[in-house]
Amino acid sequence: MSKVNRLICCSLAALIAVALSYRPAAAQDILAFMRPPVLSQPAPQTTGHQQTDKNENAQLPARLQKQIVDYPTREVAGTIIIDTPNTFLYYVLGNGKAVRYGIGVGRQGFTWAGVKSIIRKAEWPDWYPPAEMIKRQPYLPRMMAGGPGNPLGARAMYIGGTGYRIHGTNDPTSIGKHVSSGCIRLTNDNVIELYNRVKPGAKVIALPMEQQHRLRTPPVS
Repeated sequence: MSKVNRLICCSLAALIAVALSYRPAAAQDILAFMRPPVLSQPAPQTTGHQQTDKNENAQLPARLQKQIVDYPTREVAGTIIIDTPNTFLYYVLGNGKAVRYGIGVGRQGFTWAGVKSIIRKAEWPDWYPPAEMIKRQPYLPRMMAGGPGNPLGARAMYIGGTGYRIHGTNDPTSIGKHVSSGCIRLTNDNVIELYNRVKPGAKVIALPMEQQHRLRTPPVS
């Protein structure tokens, strides 16, 4: 040990001895000063409501999982086609291809058909049950803030001229079923991906239930 280091150690020992004789707590202050600094760990990156269950899609039956399929159509790329009877949503890619998603659709008496467009998009939207729904189910809240427990899920795309939305869900077991009051639901992972593809103004075509006997599922590519 060098003379300088020995001198420093002796000086510190003397300081601690003096501190202990007058104020024991002072020794703790000196010892704390001597300890190497503890580097704080960075706070974990939280994404709040952005967290979704990455296993949702894997749990779906194979036919309802997202996939690229052959889908000949005259509709332009970016068009959304809702195959209500078969519980599929097609996002047209062009060149005879589309992304097909399994969806939940309206239960009997609550389906709709027509040509509309997307007028608005929202992330983790708040839910305001419409008056007619509250009339049927008066126990419903008048407003529910967006979040994982919200029935609208992670994203919503609002269909103009209707009270309906294409949205996520907090109940992935409802995908492939006729259960909603007219809205179209996807798993949260799928609705986030679709949301990122869809532009405001995108055309939405909802096919009627009466076409069920005439529709065939395009083969998987």
